[in-house]
Amino acid sequence: MLLEMSRLKEINAKELFSMIQDKNHLELVDIRTPAEVKRGVIPNAKTLPMHLIPLNIDYFSLSQNQIVIYCRTGSRSAQACRFLNKQGINNVINLRGGITKWSSGGMHLDPVPLNSIA
Repeated sequence: MLLEMSRLKEINAKELFSMIQDKNHLELVDIRTPAEVKRGVIPNAKTLPMHLIPLNIDYFSLSQNQIVIYCRTGSRSAQACRFLNKQGINNVINLRGGITKWSSGGMHLDPVPLNSIA
């Protein structure tokens, strides 16, 4: 169930896990710093440090998929989603609680990302 609060779409870790299991067409983008990424990522996530999002708008606007953006706790990723929404990009979803909620729910982390966007 997606919640919309002023156009911000959000999903929780259990919902994301279900979407991944159902093979829904979605992408995962980790916007944490490289040092944070070294601690592990959600499986199949790509990385793009938050400060590089404005330079990579086309990645988000050209994607045909829903893109779940996450950080450590969900605060930075919510800001990133709001920024992208203001650019007219509405295929982004914030992971509420971030990777912290994902890992505290007992869900697996990969040691390295799928790849980097920038």
